[in-house]
Formats: sequence, structure tokens, C-alpha cells
Amino acid sequence: MKRISVVIPLFNEKRSLIGLYAELSEELGGYNAEFEIIFVDDGSNDGSSEILESIAKEDTRVRVIQFHRNLGKSVALSAGFRESTGEVIVTMDADLQDKPGELGKLLERLDEGYDLVSGWKRDRKDPITKRWPSRIFNRVTSRLTGVNLHDINSGFKAY
Repeated sequence: MKRISVVIPLFNEKRSLIGLYAELSEELGGYNAEFEIIFVDDGSNDGSSEILESIAKEDTRVRVIQFHRNLGKSVALSAGFRESTGEVIVTMDADLQDKPGELGKLLERLDEGYDLVSGWKRDRKDPITKRWPSRIFNRVTSRLTGVNLHDINSGFKAY
């Protein structure tokens, strides 16, 4: 198995970080591979950075990139990609809607020869004001591009 880097952009997610770290490190520990977890704190002001620093002190496989203000998810992902050392990069959101236990399915598909594998949030916890526009966007984009994905905007991907 190749070295795996997990890049997790976040903003004000202190309630989910300890559980996410625990689930993800347990899942990754089941693979015969080296791994690193890179949390990119996009200017949180809820105490997320203190939790992340505590986790990083206990686990050398965890690194934290801290922004002093909110710059947006794409900037956070870009910073995480620059710092990653893995041959495989996995991205996921910090809110636990992406289940670390599903990581194996993404990695299996990469092993089949795919360059990119995208996850799908079947049971989204987002408000309807986010779910409906996303559903419309996914359908229109799929029709226009011919790429049939359930959740084009899913942050749970393996490259």
C-alpha cells in the first residue's frame, strides 16, 4: 500500500474533531501503509485550533495548518495538498458526514486503476437550503458533462 495523506479543511468544527480523529486514525491503522493527517484550520474561532494542537502533540502523524482568518475551502485544500507527502491523497470534510469507515472503498477503487474516486453523501445532514440547490446542480452538471456522479461537490475524494 502507498503512503496516504488525508487532507481535512475545517472551519469551526470543534465538536467533531476528537471523534473524527479517533475514527480516522483507527481506520487508517488497519491498512499496511504509512499515513499522515493534515488538518487545515481555515480561521476557526471556536477553539478548534486548540483541540487540533492537542491532537498533534500526541500523534506525530498529525499536522495542523492554521490560517488566521477564513480564506475558503479551496485555499485550505490547496495548502493541504502542498504540504502532503503521500502518494495517495484523500480529502474529507471535518463534520463527520464523510465516514472514515468508507475510506477503504475509495482506496479499493484507486487500486483498480482509477485516478480519482469521489464519495457520496447519501444521508446529508445539511439544511434543505443546501440540499436542494446541490441536487439541482448535480443533475444539471451530470447532463451537461456526461459525467454521472451522485454528488459532484462531495469533499470525500481519493486521488
